[in-house]
Amino acid sequence: MLAVSALALAGWLAGTAATGGADVERAVFAALTVLVMGYACAVGIAAPLAIVRGAGQAADQGIITRTGETFQTLRTVTHVALDKTGTLTEGRPALAAVHPVAGGDPDELLTLAAAAEAHSEHPLARAITDGAARRGLPLPDTRDFASTTGFGVTATPNGHRVRVGRPAHLTDAGVDLTPAADTIHRLQDEGHTVVAVGRDDTLLGVLALADTVRPEAKDTVAALRAEGITPVLVTGDNPRAARPVARQVGIREVRAEASPTARPSWSANSRPTG
Repeated sequence: MLAVSALALAGWLAGTAATGGADVERAVFAALTVLVMGYACAVGIAAPLAIVRGAGQAADQGIITRTGETFQTLRTVTHVALDKTGTLTEGRPALAAVHPVAGGDPDELLTLAAAAEAHSEHPLARAITDGAARRGLPLPDTRDFASTTGFGVTATPNGHRVRVGRPAHLTDAGVDLTPAADTIHRLQDEGHTVVAVGRDDTLLGVLALADTVRPEAKDTVAALRAEGITPVLVTGDNPRAARPVARQVGIREVRAEASPTARPSWSANSRPTG
């Protein structure tokens, strides 16, 4: 094995010298590689070194792994779950439309929604508050802010309890969404994220938020399919809002209305529900 290592050293020195200058560092590295990989007892050293090197290259590409076991199990992966907002899309949603219920004031609707969302760090909350700022709407003081992960927020501006979030967030609180049902379905079919707004126990209207699909998302999904991996879109949005994004990037399986706090109830062998 020492002789083979020496031959590797000499071969690399001769080869690099013939192309314009001996690369001693590369030749020594080749010789050491032969020594490390040639002895069975050295495999215990070679494997961790390979994992460290692989983790470094992955980090250079923006891929962070928690343990080295990732490289060993990656070959068994058949499905990859991709979030919608911020993964397949730019993650910078913007306010697209304000739809108050019949006879409602759009500025009042947006003002109360922005006031309730002012203390939230969610991207959708920022889109709402930015929309109110662009219209020059002053926000009232807000008390009793509370956030329900994956559903929405509640707060008390101007002495009234305001709920903002998924339509289900309001229906769970007993708010009737019938006056805006057709509008909600139409906006979701167009690919918008719909946020419902209620004051006390009354629906004020809905907001439509739009995000832009990342230009590289479609190529990434195609590359996963080429490797035999099935991409799955997982989102907290309604299926109607998720499907247009899935179609744009080439994803066939959609898991909608997912909660970040709930354990997934589906597996790679389960049928799509979205």
